[in-house]
Amino acid sequence: MSEPQTLTVDVNGFPCRIWRKGSGPKLGFLAGFGGLPRWVPFLDRLAEKRTVIVPSLPGFPGATGHTMLDNHLDWLVAVHQLLRQADLAGADLVGSSVGGAFAADMAAVFPGLVKRLVLMAPFGLFDERDPATDPWAQRGDNVAGLMCAEPENWKKLVEMPAGANSIEWPIEMTRASEAAARALWPLGNTQLVKRLKLIEVPTLILWGDQDRIMPQGYAKILSREIRAESRVQTIAGAGHLAWLDQPQKTAEAIEAFLA
Repeated sequence: MSEPQTLTVDVNGFPCRIWRKGSGPKLGFLAGFGGLPRWVPFLDRLAEKRTVIVPSLPGFPGATGHTMLDNHLDWLVAVHQLLRQADLAGADLVGSSVGGAFAADMAAVFPGLVKRLVLMAPFGLFDERDPATDPWAQRGDNVAGLMCAEPENWKKLVEMPAGANSIEWPIEMTRASEAAARALWPLGNTQLVKRLKLIEVPTLILWGDQDRIMPQGYAKILSREIRAESRVQTIAGAGHLAWLDQPQKTAEAIEAFLA
């Protein structure tokens, strides 16, 4: 894999990394739990046909500033600012997990910001009859098996890259978990269900058939509540982060929807 172009933008006075690669229509990606410590094959696959733009959310790898965000509105304003500075206004947007919660809200709260939407097992919903798994309440050695059907895929994502500082790297990974918790804890519930009817753009809802974090029944809630045309598709052999377990299948599903 060749390396993407790396840019930096300012959000609330703090730097946020932007990765950019490929050519063609712009496609944004907001990553899931843990963020993106490194570029992954899934993004390379999308970049074969699209200009893939990957903003790092505040506090996630490549960005800081999450400690300035005290409530959900603060987060929405910051993510809105981030997407605009990443040149993603009016573009197609993919969001996974934590990033999926924000992608859904961007489409709901800011009409015209998102052209078409792909949600991959997004946080933001909670049903006490079928509760999501709380990733912040897990032992560290259990997280890999919750995020991916094949735990090694998660371990490869978060392993320390060559040349990284052995002291700073664990701190950066802990900060990413803290940022997600600051935005979504407890239970990942942002009352998103109340805003889904505001989404008026075509939406693809993707779910790994082995997701151990977000119950698959939540996909039906999303499809039922979103006002615009939406459909649900399951990715076989994939866990919560389907794009890590099945990068080819996930990219193909997104490409077919956006064609």
